[in-house]
Amino acid sequence: MSDVAATGPGLYGPAVLPRPRGQVSAALIQALRRPPHDLPSPPADVFAAVDPIRDEDLQLTLFLCYELHYRGWQGVDEGWEWQPSLTALRARAEAPFEQALRRLAGPLPVVTPEVVPRALAEVVAADDGPPLAATLQRRASLEQFREFVAHRSIYHLKEADPHSWGIPRLGGPAKAALIEIQVDEYGGGRLERMHAELFRTTMSRLGLATGYGAYLDAVGAVTLATTNMISLFGLHRRLRGALLGHLAAFEMTSSLPNRRYGNGLRRLGLDEVATAFYDEHVEADAVHEQIAAHDLCGSLARAEPALIPDILFGAAACLAVDGIFAAHLLRAWEAGHSSLRPAVATARAA
Repeated sequence: MSDVAATGPGLYGPAVLPRPRGQVSAALIQALRRPPHDLPSPPADVFAAVDPIRDEDLQLTLFLCYELHYRGWQGVDEGWEWQPSLTALRARAEAPFEQALRRLAGPLPVVTPEVVPRALAEVVAADDGPPLAATLQRRASLEQFREFVAHRSIYHLKEADPHSWGIPRLGGPAKAALIEIQVDEYGGGRLERMHAELFRTTMSRLGLATGYGAYLDAVGAVTLATTNMISLFGLHRRLRGALLGHLAAFEMTSSLPNRRYGNGLRRLGLDEVATAFYDEHVEADAVHEQIAAHDLCGSLARAEPALIPDILFGAAACLAVDGIFAAHLLRAWEAGHSSLRPAVATARAA
């Protein structure tokens, strides 16, 4: 994996606008280069025939819109963030995406508030996603591990930010529990301990570009979907239950995979500085999973029982989309080719 085409953004953003992946993202990128103005409405059926999880145009369109609420884009007027026709376009892409997530989550149990932590554990236990972590631990090459880290940089370089949208939307015990988790994610206010910064160090040790959004052009729709899903949940107050359910599933399935990732890097000869991000998550997430299931989701379920279905939906959607992401990487590697976008790889080699 060449790094020449993966440089450009500053360390902490904003990122540079990516290359378009279809008619909608192309028109949006062109518009974002100009001052805010009304966007023409795309055809009513523009996303009707696509697989929302895997469609490059839809997922990039969402990512372009969502990033305006995070660090923005280099050279893009900040007035675009709440431009009405842009938020209308975002809603057009969000609708099929949310519907696809709900289909993936499937039927979920109807439970009472006191049973929510156990129901979350059962959702996690029932997940039999592809063995990506085991593959990275035991037999992945250094180049494959670098690809995995490049994919995950789209989320990990902003780790905790999407879930932090939940803080002002909660009160009482659930709010306190979310803040407890997020304080750890942000390293207790110490830059060098922030999880995003630890991940940047891992990228550096692997010889990867460490700028925010450096690999955006290289990753496919399924990678963007893993992050877009959290932004969807976080930016809609009505989906706050799904946001917390997603975080719970994320934390409850983190310790063992991160142990395997760290061991995989050690197998490949990397040092303890390179593995610090993964080693930190082994310990931290073992604690976080209990806080997330009981103090966070359990408290929210007791305070707002109507949100229980969305809590379980968020957890199931998290596992389902991560499973699609893992399957994408493993299929590519088993076929003997890169998991990154072929057009980008070709452009680098030229």
